[in-house]
Amino acid sequence: MPMRPLIVLLLILNLGVALWWATRDNPAPAPAAPLPAGAEPLRLLGEPAPTAAVPDPRDAAVAPAASDPAPDTSPPAAPVPGAAGQAPVAEAPAADAAGTALVCRGFGPFADADAVAEARARLAPLARALSIRQVQPGARGWQVLLRALPDRDAASATLARLVEAGFRDHYLMPAADDGRVDIALGRFGSEAAARRHRQTLADAGFPAVAEPLGDPGASRYWVDAALPAGADIAEARRASGAARSETVECAGLGAG
Repeated sequence: MPMRPLIVLLLILNLGVALWWATRDNPAPAPAAPLPAGAEPLRLLGEPAPTAAVPDPRDAAVAPAASDPAPDTSPPAAPVPGAAGQAPVAEAPAADAAGTALVCRGFGPFADADAVAEARARLAPLARALSIRQVQPGARGWQVLLRALPDRDAASATLARLVEAGFRDHYLMPAADDGRVDIALGRFGSEAAARRHRQTLADAGFPAVAEPLGDPGASRYWVDAALPAGADIAEARRASGAARSETVECAGLGAG
């Protein structure tokens, strides 16, 4: 190769290397290797020891302390009735349409319909509502009926009204000797369930009765009365001629 082109090529290469060196970025310093606890980094002889950075006190005034808990912005919990330090919520007593508080008691037992009718008449001036309850020891269950409809045509018309009102459990009983017909409206294992169903029917306009299943001769009768809250229960029991009284629910008396 001639000498002149070779010299020109070397000059161009040198200029390129010089230009790259002048325009390149400075390399980032290598990260310091982590040191064991308590060890200090190496330094040149006569180089002062590194000093810890002193925090600016103005930063401490602005930043909240890490140990301070965040303020609680959640709404307070609702009080639990009956919890410690709080009075339990009492249920409202039964009351009549005028707002008079009532207490409901059953008076009995009476052996026959005549005795219970007499007791009912004696309690009527004292009570806001009355109901006769039949109890039969050892009953096999309870039944709800519509009693003594005049004839089968009247019973069929009543069945149509029952279906229209949404009552599907019913059975037309055979006619009695006088032509009257009963409608059975269900059997129940407990007195409470039978009386609830009877009350539902009564609210819909059907005067049903709830009776125990078993020997009618063993039946006993009670008069349930809704009395004003301040009534003398002992005096009411003596007036009725009952041997004892007991607390009953007011729901089935039409008084609350």
